[in-house]
Order: sequence, then C-alpha cells, then structure tokens
Amino acid sequence: MTLVIIISLLLIGLALVLVEVIFVPGTTLVGVLGFLFSGLGIFFTFQNYDSQTALIVLGLTILANVVVVFYGFKSGVWKRFSLKDTISSRTYDDRLEGLQVGQKGKTISDIKPYGKAEFGDKIYEVKSNVGFISAGAEVEIHQLENNRIIIKQ
Repeated sequence: MTLVIIISLLLIGLALVLVEVIFVPGTTLVGVLGFLFSGLGIFFTFQNYDSQTALIVLGLTILANVVVVFYGFKSGVWKRFSLKDTISSRTYDDRLEGLQVGQKGKTISDIKPYGKAEFGDKIYEVKSNVGFISAGAEVEIHQLENNRIIIKQ
C-alpha cells in the first residue's frame, strides 16, 4: 500500500511540474505543488524503505523533474507566450488630415486652454495660445504641430 502511495505522489508531482512547464508557464503555483508532491513522495520513501532504495528514488525523481523542465524549455512552448510583434504605429497619425492653418471653426466647449472645437463637420481637441475662449466663439487655426491644433480667436 505504501508503494502505491509513494508512486502516486511521485507521478502526481511529476505531472504537475510538466503541466506547469507546458500549459501554465509563469504561474509557479502548479510547479511548486508538483515539487511539493515529489518531495512528499521522497519523504515517505525515506520513512518506509532502506536508505539505498530511498536514495535511488531520490535520484530518479530529481532526474525525471530535470528532464521534464528541460523538455518544457526545449519544446519551445515559451515562444507561444512571448510577444514577437512590435507596434510601430502611433495614435492619431492622421488626426490633422484635412486641416490647415487659417481654417475657421467654432468652439464647442470653453477653451481653458484646452477644449473642443468644430472644424468642418468634425470635432477636435484644441489648445488656445491666447488663454480662455468661451464656447460658441469663432476661432481660427493658428498652428498645427505634433498632432496638436493650436487656435486663436
């Protein structure tokens, strides 16, 4: 009966380490539980069998766990979880398309110094270079730079 318990603990421990390495890398909880089960199996082996048998079981368990971890890294499973692409686009790259310096519009909100203004049929976030401009005022685009619309009254 004790042999069945020891083998079960060792196999469960090995399976949990394998699951950690292949299916849920990075969580460490499953891997720690796997090593805990393996350690418990080795402990029971030392309790119930002579030291030579227990040392053989210890060696085989360590070897099996190292092979499983090595296989997990070698199998390339970590590559599935790593980022390979880079994002090279920027936010609002075409935001200023269709706008030009001198274009007239109307403020939708108070500009203190940032607010919203309408140019054509689109609403944009704008910045005033003259300070406060009240809502509903006629404005003109003074400058377009770094994806910002700078207005004046």
